[in-house]
Amino acid sequence: MHNDQILLLETSFAEVHSVGEAAAALFYERLFVHDPSLRRLFGDTDMTQQGQKLFAALRLVVNSLRNLPAVVPVLEDLAVRHTAYGVRNTHYDTVGVALIETLSLYFGARFTPELRAAWTDAYGTVASVMTGAADRAAEHQRAVAV
Repeated sequence: MHNDQILLLETSFAEVHSVGEAAAALFYERLFVHDPSLRRLFGDTDMTQQGQKLFAALRLVVNSLRNLPAVVPVLEDLAVRHTAYGVRNTHYDTVGVALIETLSLYFGARFTPELRAAWTDAYGTVASVMTGAADRAAEHQRAVAV
């Protein structure tokens, strides 16, 4: 990512973070509209607390954009834990759609093509790291089971 994109992500995240609970609720609403079957992954989860976790993860990524290799082990661990909860690699696409849609709804006309591209690129990087880790964990499980 280049510096202009990082600055866009940092400033836009700071704004969205200021309305975190509402933005998280909108994100999960959009997520469940795009794939209602994902509701079962959350069971009896306190969605307010889940929204806080979402924003903590986003904050970690945004704060690490200038040194992405430092956050890779955290994302890989998160992916393995999410796999245990029933998250599949195909779900990452749905999450990306819901995230971009949430940001678009929040920012409205201010969600410029540049801002969209920055968020899309950042999420794409995160999803790539996480799906790669999930794939490696699944391969390891298969090897151990044999």
